[in-house]
Amino acid sequence: MSRNEFICDCNVIHQEIVDKTIKKMPDENTFNKLAEFFKLLGDTTRAKILWALDQNEMCVCDIANVLNMSKSSISHQLGTLRRSNIVKCRKQGKEVYYTLDDDHVKGLFELGLEHINH
Repeated sequence: MSRNEFICDCNVIHQEIVDKTIKKMPDENTFNKLAEFFKLLGDTTRAKILWALDQNEMCVCDIANVLNMSKSSISHQLGTLRRSNIVKCRKQGKEVYYTLDDDHVKGLFELGLEHINH
């Protein structure tokens, strides 16, 4: 199919569908938050960290070892993910363990992987 075959060549407005969609549309702030959420997942290092945390709860040292990166680099990325409620942490003695924040994050990450592997 050529690119032009995907262009709508009519001037019909399906007003009922348009009105229904507009009525359900979230506000601008919601779309801004959604875009920011997906931007956070758009970084390769953060994607690798999320993959690792999808496998196991891990401390910074473990993640740094898995990704062959410095603890400082991993800590920086984890801070970004934590402030955005994508990961959470718990302290046990001197160690801080990270996990994905909740089942929504886990499900979304796994669904993304499933989609690209489809």
